[in-house]
Amino acid sequence: MAKKSSVRFECSSCGATYSAWSGKCSTCGLWNTIQEQVVSAESLVASTGRSLEPQSLKDVVKYENIKRITTGIKDFDSVLGGGFVPGSVTLVAGEPGIGKSTILLQVAAAVAANGSVLYVSGEESAHQVALRAKRLGAVADKLSIAVSSSANDIARTISEGDYSLVIVDSIQTVGVEEISSSIGTISQITNSTQLLTSAAKKVHSALILVGHVTKEGSIAGPKVLEHTVDTVLQLEGDRYGGFKLLRSIKNRFGSTGETGIFEMVESGLRTVENPSAALLAERQVSDGSVVLATIEGSRALLVEIQALVNTTTYGYPKRAASGFDINRLNLLIAMLERRTKLKLADKDIYINVVGGIKISEPAADLAVVMAIASASKGMQLKKNAVVFGELGLSGEVRHVPFIEKRISEALKLGFETAIGPKNSTIKKGLSSVPNVREALNTFLEKE
Repeated sequence: MAKKSSVRFECSSCGATYSAWSGKCSTCGLWNTIQEQVVSAESLVASTGRSLEPQSLKDVVKYENIKRITTGIKDFDSVLGGGFVPGSVTLVAGEPGIGKSTILLQVAAAVAANGSVLYVSGEESAHQVALRAKRLGAVADKLSIAVSSSANDIARTISEGDYSLVIVDSIQTVGVEEISSSIGTISQITNSTQLLTSAAKKVHSALILVGHVTKEGSIAGPKVLEHTVDTVLQLEGDRYGGFKLLRSIKNRFGSTGETGIFEMVESGLRTVENPSAALLAERQVSDGSVVLATIEGSRALLVEIQALVNTTTYGYPKRAASGFDINRLNLLIAMLERRTKLKLADKDIYINVVGGIKISEPAADLAVVMAIASASKGMQLKKNAVVFGELGLSGEVRHVPFIEKRISEALKLGFETAIGPKNSTIKKGLSSVPNVREALNTFLEKE
């Protein structure tokens, strides 16, 4: 007769173990670090283990021979590296209402055309999921729905079924029966993930776990959750409109440089074929408006950077940014005041990245600075140009990667030139500037 699993309490800081929970670890002295853990009795006795049988690496089946499970959604497959690998575990995270359940239901219906799919909901009833599936046109014969908050029951269902893909929505709503702590705690999330992962890998089913995020935007739960899974995808964007970006934060079976761009329509999330043209369709050329050539994943994307500069009516100026890091903005404003003749100490400055897109790459520095200078002086770009380049604290324009892609995308959409750092290998389409002062003096003029 197999021995039952037991429960122990372990300090997440120093690793000390206890038979009962307490608020303070007596070994390291820290509070609230003792977590409940499920441990098998057999794992405590080394003599009960069996000898492993190592294989020659040449005899192991190569990854190239594994047929991936494609979703039929071009950008989704691209972010994954070609589709789901059988037996892999993918964590999909994003803010509430961003579209996680929507796109995964579309994926489930697409995969169900060629294999059996199980969708397990811990948040909604089967009726609610069915209504959304009907609205999205995601009803398929081989797509099954189950409602449960028990990780034990879900793992048993995965082990006994023959599913190509299993979706659990969400990991924060399921728990292991052996643990007495409430669902959503660190111990429940960790042990539920391990239990479901073990079941899925035994039967070679691809597993998708939906994860919540905190108000700071990071994935809720222990960091070990991201280490345990094979792939981590983050769905970003404005929940009320604009584009949705699917990024790969971690991928053991592909690149983390790919990005999928979607827009929400009545029938669900739809791939945007030409996002640059869509983002610039309603642009009005005026002071404070600059087009940035940025890189999302492996593709070039043109987005509009808008700046508004007003004299402050308060004791200190206000600086705000939508889609851009506020700390980086403050640094650029300080550099701009020091290296040019602009006086911004008494100005309110607002920056907006059109389309609900968040820009994090340093290549946006020059575009943001030129937009601020343009709005401050009531000037605009001389030429029909896009802008990119990283700025140092001395005001120098530094090199950025994928310059050829940025210029090619700009020329394709009718722009005459690109303003950026010096590059000796590019002879056409690039207007090089050595520093921010020369960029402002050369390319800004009165309307």
